[in-house]
Amino acid sequence: MACVTLPSRFALCGCRRIQIIPRNTGLPFRRRFSSMPIPETSANGPNGVNPANGFKPTNGVNGTKDRSNLIPYSSRLLTGRALAQDVWSIFNAANLPADCINLGQGYMNFPPPKWVVDAAEEALRTVAPNHYAHPKGRLRLREAIAKHYGPQFGRELDVETEIQVSSGANEGQYSVFTAFLEQGDEVIMFEPYFDQYLPSITFNGGKPVYVPLHPNESKEGRLTGDDWIVDFDELRRAISPRTKIIIVNTPHNPVGKVFTREELEKIAALAEEFNLLVMADEVYDCLVFDDREHVRIATLPGMWERTVTVGSAGKAFAATGWRVGWLIGPPSIIRPTLAACTRIVFCSNSPLQEASALGLEQAKERKYFETQVREYEERRAVLVDAFERLGMKYTLPQGSYFILLDISSVKIPEDYPFPPSLNGRGKDFKACWFIACEIGVSSIPVSEFYCDEHCKIGEKYARFGFCKDVDTLRLAGERLQELKKFVS
Repeated sequence: MACVTLPSRFALCGCRRIQIIPRNTGLPFRRRFSSMPIPETSANGPNGVNPANGFKPTNGVNGTKDRSNLIPYSSRLLTGRALAQDVWSIFNAANLPADCINLGQGYMNFPPPKWVVDAAEEALRTVAPNHYAHPKGRLRLREAIAKHYGPQFGRELDVETEIQVSSGANEGQYSVFTAFLEQGDEVIMFEPYFDQYLPSITFNGGKPVYVPLHPNESKEGRLTGDDWIVDFDELRRAISPRTKIIIVNTPHNPVGKVFTREELEKIAALAEEFNLLVMADEVYDCLVFDDREHVRIATLPGMWERTVTVGSAGKAFAATGWRVGWLIGPPSIIRPTLAACTRIVFCSNSPLQEASALGLEQAKERKYFETQVREYEERRAVLVDAFERLGMKYTLPQGSYFILLDISSVKIPEDYPFPPSLNGRGKDFKACWFIACEIGVSSIPVSEFYCDEHCKIGEKYARFGFCKDVDTLRLAGERLQELKKFVS
């Protein structure tokens, strides 16, 4: 059953403390901020408290000495878990043992290719790339994107009207939401979902609607992306007259699912029937394994006109900190998105656009992406071997650089001490904390990427990244063997 996140119905008190509230509170999100009952009065709200966020203005006129919260912030920060303590802060390296191997967060511990780094250094020594780029993106990068991706889309891409460079894929997606969402418009996303979708939608007045991928839990042995199934009857029921956008993330983070042509055709048919904009989040398009076919939904009949495809230099060139991404789509989508993007960031990192352009220009000649896939397949094999030796179920990813491990069989001592930040969280939070502290390998609990109604699906899994060098992965794999003593 799909579920819709409703607008927040709670307020903040003036304190800074964040409190974790158990799920059975009935509140729309599982992480809640402390609130205090306040008797009703007049004017600004109860006791002069701003009803949007529970803060009482203290500007010195009324003699109040507390100046810790003078200016009330926007109520939009109460939506999309934006102010909640998120999984990244809980499983931050600073909170874990110093020697813990971080396989939780999706960044590499190796540099971009030297020839791409050299291009960045050259751009920094050149005058023009050190100044504002056009809001559409530097022309050289747009031309490189058109040349690289045009054949994959089966069309000649117009660098002026069909390509938009953004400050990372995330900002590009945010700009699309800004350009197209009206207050109350609904956005469908498959669970587990990339967590940045949620605040990006709610900040722009949208309401997320969740449709889970259903793992085939009856299958013996390991799963693959094909075993995480879309219930198309459920997807149809999730569509309402307010549905505006559907997000299709393939290859999928964190499942590693590469959607089949048949699945995408069914999604495309629904998009056509209900006039939906399709956001094709394909940032892992260069990491598809085992000769799996990566189908771009924008290439299906009738879909170019309603699809915006999202790409990332960070994923393509192991440069996640460069924050260079791009959007490819028809002028009817790119033009409004350009207007939003221009007002949000104006332009993106100029010298690193030049380096990204060179990367795309030379990738074919150097057989860069083919080599990168083989290297990631080797990394994946190291982690898969560790899980096989453990005897625990996992999902073999068809793309991206994450593997889901089924941690439901891990037995944690009843008296094991957990930090207060895990109170009210799913079982996977405790399992991941235990594995990080006792085994020395950190991962990310997957229930973070679900709504409350469906979080039980995610509580069985931990996400491990293999975007690390082989030696690090081997060491992590050996450490993980110590988990056997805690598996029933």
